[in-house]
Amino acid sequence: MATTDRFPRQATTLALAHALSAAERGLAVIPLSRTKLPALRSPHRDEHRDNLRDGHADDPAAPPCHGECGRPGHGVYDATTDPVRIRALFAAAPWATGYGIACGLPPHHLIGVDLDTKSDTDSSAALRELALRHLFTIPPTVVVLTPSGGRHLWLTGPPDVVVPNSAGRLAPGIDIRGAGGYLVGPGSRTAHGVYAADPGSAHLPPAPCPPSLLRLLVPPPRSARPGRQPPAGGAHGRGLIQFVLAAHEGQRNTRLFWAACRAHENGIGTELTEDLITAAVHTGLTAREARGTIASAARMTAHRPAP
Repeated sequence: MATTDRFPRQATTLALAHALSAAERGLAVIPLSRTKLPALRSPHRDEHRDNLRDGHADDPAAPPCHGECGRPGHGVYDATTDPVRIRALFAAAPWATGYGIACGLPPHHLIGVDLDTKSDTDSSAALRELALRHLFTIPPTVVVLTPSGGRHLWLTGPPDVVVPNSAGRLAPGIDIRGAGGYLVGPGSRTAHGVYAADPGSAHLPPAPCPPSLLRLLVPPPRSARPGRQPPAGGAHGRGLIQFVLAAHEGQRNTRLFWAACRAHENGIGTELTEDLITAAVHTGLTAREARGTIASAARMTAHRPAP
């Protein structure tokens, strides 16, 4: 049994070492399982089951918890650069064999371009065609090789632009990891193999995203209603509002919470609140749900230690 257990322990130790190294470079990380999913399950899963067993319905107006409860298990919202917290997360998930790197967070505001090989389309050729059509080139940057033969290109974005996650929107076989998403970090071991940094790019920092490509990644702004004042907070405020407006069903609370957190961290939370509520209602949330989610974000950022 000791021999059987040795490999998971070694894989977890290696993943932790790689995660700590990434955190030293300002990249917030979480432990991942061999399935590439967050290793720690939600602490509210059993609470929901117990409510159903006892005949109690969950409050539909209550905003989802994104870590305010103080317990781990909130996916990318657990991501941190604090080595003490990282060790605690891995200690709570001794089965973890990899780590995820949260995108969209300062100081790098990481954007991941995932060139998939499962699609019938040549994603690398599709990216070259986009580059020719829109007159941009991908600068030398970090490239991570996936077990399936794909590639992850790491780029950085400006702090006042929010890039959403997308799958195949840019072109078939090209997925984008942005705000609220994560990339599998190099050195992670999954059920399909190991993610590894391309040796030719291991010494490089993530390069800035070309402006022409960045424009393709950001959702177009919705038409403003007549007489409506522009959102507070300048370009950053407009970007956060656009991020909320681009939410699909199932993403609305998560996107609103993320945008509200970023707004409060940048000192524009109070002045942007009404615009965020209006955007959230436009996507289908009620004003009460939106206010609850924004209040939850305000509480979380108020207790988060400064980076």
